Amino acid sequence: MPAVTVENPLTLPRVAAPADAVARPVLAVTTAPSGFEGEGFPVRRAFAGINYKYLDPFIMMDQMGEVEYAPGEPKGTPWHPHRGFETVTYIIDGIFDHQDSNGGGGTITNGDTQWMTAGSGLLHIEAPPESLVMSGGLFHGLQLWVNLPARDKMMAPRYQDIRGGNVQLLTTPDGGALLRVIAGELDGHQGPGITHTPITMIHATLAPGAEITLPWREDFNGLAYVLAGRGAVGAERRPIELGQTAVFGAGSALTVRADEKQDSHTPDLEVVLLGGQPIREPMAHYGPFVMNTREELQQAFEDFQKGRLGTIPAVHGMTEGGL
Repeated sequence: MPAVTVENPLTLPRVAAPADAVARPVLAVTTAPSGFEGEGFPVRRAFAGINYKYLDPFIMMDQMGEVEYAPGEPKGTPWHPHRGFETVTYIIDGIFDHQDSNGGGGTITNGDTQWMTAGSGLLHIEAPPESLVMSGGLFHGLQLWVNLPARDKMMAPRYQDIRGGNVQLLTTPDGGALLRVIAGELDGHQGPGITHTPITMIHATLAPGAEITLPWREDFNGLAYVLAGRGAVGAERRPIELGQTAVFGAGSALTVRADEKQDSHTPDLEVVLLGGQPIREPMAHYGPFVMNTREELQQAFEDFQKGRLGTIPAVHGMTEGGL
């Protein structure tokens, strides 16, 4: 799991919650069901079964892989529409191409992120490059959906290409964890992702036995999803492992700890930490559209069917089928 790393975390800025911070209790730990997305790549549905009031402004998150593809097996998605929210695609291992009808696009690999604000609507495709399809190989990533408030749902689409080398790298006082701030802010350190809805997104790697207690905005919710390994969450040390999400309650600090012993193929605890300012507006979600009312959903479908969300651009290295 390469993502972005450093040889000596102690060369990085260090963060820790103040001694008087209020620990966030763990309200629930849920296990993600497995399924398939797009043309058949395996996913874990990280937020399945969690009440939306604890997720807001996040809508859903899929862990894509981790999977070792044989030659000819890598898969992506066909062209499809979106309106009313943002998609965040974070690649840990492997390579993914993006292209959209608004002119955004590029190739992301280990530690890179594509941040697409669908806004008023567009068409896009995500697929492995032809070279990866031919060779096969390891693929592992995340896709997160972030809601937009009603005032921004019909804004012009935007695309951000966030290279892994631009993420803000931090550590804890003892150097036991590497914190990659992809978007938002942690203890005054800003990540590169520009967000309409205030959020923080962090990929943390904890060495065996390491513990992090991070300051967390009190007006944000708090979620932790385990990409690999085993550990515990909260001051109460609630067990958590691969494919599980912890939902935190109110407070100003968030704690995660790695077990002393990890699996041989997973040397560290890998966890994604998410926090966001709840929008607290009605949400109407169906398929690729996230709006505020059923009528707006119907309008989105009509606009898509009439070609108002854009047209598929000329193909550059990808076919319409995604391979």
